[in-house]
Amino acid sequence: MKTDTSLPQTVLQEGNLKSIHHIALNVRNLDASRHFYGHILGLHELTGPEVPSTLKDLVASGQVANFVTPDGTVLDLFFEPNLEPPHPDPKQQFTRANHLAFDIDPTLFDTAVAVLQQNNVTLDHGPVSRPTGRGIYFYDPDGFLIEIRCNPSHS
Repeated sequence: MKTDTSLPQTVLQEGNLKSIHHIALNVRNLDASRHFYGHILGLHELTGPEVPSTLKDLVASGQVANFVTPDGTVLDLFFEPNLEPPHPDPKQQFTRANHLAFDIDPTLFDTAVAVLQQNNVTLDHGPVSRPTGRGIYFYDPDGFLIEIRCNPSHS
């Protein structure tokens, strides 16, 4: 079947979108979130020439911090000091986003669980084991649900 290229494309085709460029989260305490994502979860914070030119002014003024995952996805944290807590119970959903999941090597999963526990990170549930692997769910400083998960280990 031949496609008529004279008509404008009305839908994106499979493969048109390449990857996730970035994820942006609003945070109430930028220092606490920097510590959480940078030190506890070990993500690399972009600084100096690594900061995208479009965000340099916001980073310099302390309104944004940028982190990058090992696969290159950028996590932007936007400082919103008046951000109200979503609900006193962190298990209450407060946004259309459900959670952010990070992948980890199965041999490091137990280490990740121990790091969360040693840093008194509020856990939601887990670790859980499923046919698709293992996962643990926990909250960032603003109550956003995060998961660390791994594929099944094949020993």
